[in-house]
Amino acid sequence: MASTEGLMPITRSFLASYYDKYPFSPLSDDVHRLSSQIRSLSSDLLSHLPPNEGESELVEEADRSAPHKVDENMWKNREHMEEIVFLLDRSRWPPALRQQSAPELAELATSFDQIRDKFKRTLNTLMSFQAKNSERVFNTVMTYMPQDFRGTLIKQQRERSERNKQAEVDAVVSSGGSIRDRYALLWKQQMDRRRQLAQLGSATGVYKTLVKYLVGVPQVLLDFIKQINDDDGPMEEQRQRYGPPLYSLTSMVLSIRLFLSLYGRRFQTRKLESDEVAVLEQAVNVYISEFVRFITFISEVFANSPFFISAEEAGAIEARNNDDFKEISIPAGKTHEVSLTVDSLNSYIAWDFMLVQGKVNLDIGFSVECLNASGQKTLILPYRRYEADQGNFCTCMAGNYKLIWDNSYSTFFKKALRYKVDCIPPVVEPAQSTAEAEV
Repeated sequence: MASTEGLMPITRSFLASYYDKYPFSPLSDDVHRLSSQIRSLSSDLLSHLPPNEGESELVEEADRSAPHKVDENMWKNREHMEEIVFLLDRSRWPPALRQQSAPELAELATSFDQIRDKFKRTLNTLMSFQAKNSERVFNTVMTYMPQDFRGTLIKQQRERSERNKQAEVDAVVSSGGSIRDRYALLWKQQMDRRRQLAQLGSATGVYKTLVKYLVGVPQVLLDFIKQINDDDGPMEEQRQRYGPPLYSLTSMVLSIRLFLSLYGRRFQTRKLESDEVAVLEQAVNVYISEFVRFITFISEVFANSPFFISAEEAGAIEARNNDDFKEISIPAGKTHEVSLTVDSLNSYIAWDFMLVQGKVNLDIGFSVECLNASGQKTLILPYRRYEADQGNFCTCMAGNYKLIWDNSYSTFFKKALRYKVDCIPPVVEPAQSTAEAEV
């Protein structure tokens, strides 16, 4: 049993500092472009035939914003992928497409087969990620549990609970429930798990004592499960950092699903042109590439994130977050500039910076220059590469001073820079009166 002595649950400030080491590269611009094109194709299909009830619900969902929670988006992506695999099963193709009586239909059939296979592989990747992440969380929690009969009982209880939940899902399937019905139940079960954890963490009185001493749950673990998913708790930092790209991918896969759903009923009246099929194929390829990239990235983030930190570490992070430092990621091949306008001579410009990237032996170029009112440039501090630096100088001219961090020489590595810059005006002594001067 791992000791929790001196530890406290991770805080949002800690996650902010931790996530700074894991900046996610922006999604390809093709995500927005192709999502818009697919939605335009769907609108054209709707102009040929009004939507039925099921299609109307799907259109309404596509018009709404993606869910806010990261894990709910994961479930939504999984649901949409499974619906696409279901739609593209050959048994559900229009008869003419199954017969492939014309060359263009044979090409479309091949395209649909390939799209279905790609989504099946990506669906398996997502399911594997969810299973591994769930197992990792449980195993981490268990390291803080007593390694005796109590730990065994907890494992058995979890296995029994998961069997019951799977039986509920199987009952929905056997009764003819839809994929949508099944995923509504899966998400409800996920939220039930959260509520049970929160109730456990909020337990008071005798029940809390039993949980803590008879079951053996450390108090710090109870505190962790109570606050981890609060609306403004640690996971909100995760949602703000990594939610937006995932929201875009959720919307994109829903747009692809909507288009395929609408096309099935309009196959006889609306022929797909070759360029439209190309747009669909490109959208699928971009979605799958970016979604797998996101899953691979977030897996590493989750795998290395702890549940608990020391109080000293939490205090140090809070202090750093309140000392006016800024943090920015400078891509490979780019620079970052801070401009300061100085009107008075003998002002002081000071800086303090360091690299916080989770890699060793990384540095960044730094220089300072001044541009006066006539446009003449003066080099104040020559270019040099640093891992960190503190410095200052007294200005000898008015003008626009630029502090430049240069990562243009880097081919692969972005640099996470933490910096603070100050411009301190000269201290002017108050004028003395004649009487004061005589005294």
